[in-house]
Formats: sequence, C-alpha cells, structure tokens
Amino acid sequence: MTRAQAIANAERHFDSGAFRDTLARRVALPTESQNPERAPALVDYLDSEMRPAFEAMGFACETLTHPKARAPFLLAERIEGAGLPTVLGYGHGDVIRGLEAEWKEGLSPWALSERDGRWYGRGVADNKGQHSINMQALATVLHTRGRLGFNAKYLIEMGEETGSPGLRELCDAHKARLQADLLIASDGPRLRAERPTVFLGSRGSMNFDLTIEAR
Repeated sequence: MTRAQAIANAERHFDSGAFRDTLARRVALPTESQNPERAPALVDYLDSEMRPAFEAMGFACETLTHPKARAPFLLAERIEGAGLPTVLGYGHGDVIRGLEAEWKEGLSPWALSERDGRWYGRGVADNKGQHSINMQALATVLHTRGRLGFNAKYLIEMGEETGSPGLRELCDAHKARLQADLLIASDGPRLRAERPTVFLGSRGSMNFDLTIEAR
C-alpha cells in the first residue's frame, strides 16, 4: 500500500458518510464524567462502541478497573510479532458537562450537527473525534493490506475530564503490558486552528478551583 493509496482509502471512507455515522453514535452517548448520574453511559461507551470496534480489527480487549477510578478503562491489544515495534495509543471517551441550555437554537451536545462546514457535538473536538480518527486509520490499513506491520495497543479511559483518577496507578500496575516504543495521544490544543500541532513532550499541568468571597 502506497501513501497515496492510504490517503485515497481514508478520503473514500470519510466521503461515504461512514465516519460521520460512527462519530454521531458516539456523540449521542452522554458520557459526562463530572455527572455521577451518567456513570452507566461511561460503561456503555466502552462496551457498545470501543470494544466492538477494536475486536472487529482483531484486537483482544480487557476491561480494567482501579479503586481510585470512578469508571473503568479499556485496554485493546493486537500483537503481530514479538520482534515488531509497538505503538500505544491513548484516548478518553468522557466529556465535560453537556450544558444543554447554553447551546444555540437547533444544536444539542448529544446530536452531531453541521453548520458552515463545521461539526458540533460534545466530544467532537475532545476526545471522541480524535480517537475515532486514529481507530479508523488502523482499520483502513488493515482493510487494505490485512496487517499493520507493528504491534498496536490502545488505552481508553473514561475519567480524563475529572483529572484521570486512578490512571497513574493503573499504568504502574500494568506497566509491562503498556510498554511501547511510541505513544500517540491525540488530545490537546492546536497553536493555530488551521495547522496541526505535535507535542513531543510535556512537563505536566495543574488545575485548581479558585473561590473569591468579596467583602
């Protein structure tokens, strides 16, 4: 498969509407990790969307849990050879609160909509859109040549928007299984909207709530 063929296959899939249909299904699941009442949706996202998609590509899937985490994780693995390099992917299926009342008329956080050439829906930009693109890229390669040519692992979490509780501990507990030559985590801002941004390292970040009581 040449680079041109790979791009043509990806464009064909996108133009057919199949990718939009997949993303619309995933956006429709209200995976608000900041809302305790949405806990069933977090599990449903892994069971009804992630697991079937990975298994269709020949990945072995396992649901992982940790006492600190409020929702489970999914680890998908496709091992093609002991001597091949391994790529680890990361994504999160949870989103921030829908805030339904704050959306413009005709738009909903749980329905994929298009306006002026842009798609709207909670998770389109963070992070359902990103990991759906990466997963479809894997599927396109497999459909074209029947193999990836490398070992692939993917970790999907459902608590990123609440600070990823339990993620560090879970990775420590499964460090051997998560060992890889390259990590691809498509989750972060662009420096300019029209130009993709690649971060090759990070020193970390800090989030906090500040409450001010006026005198």
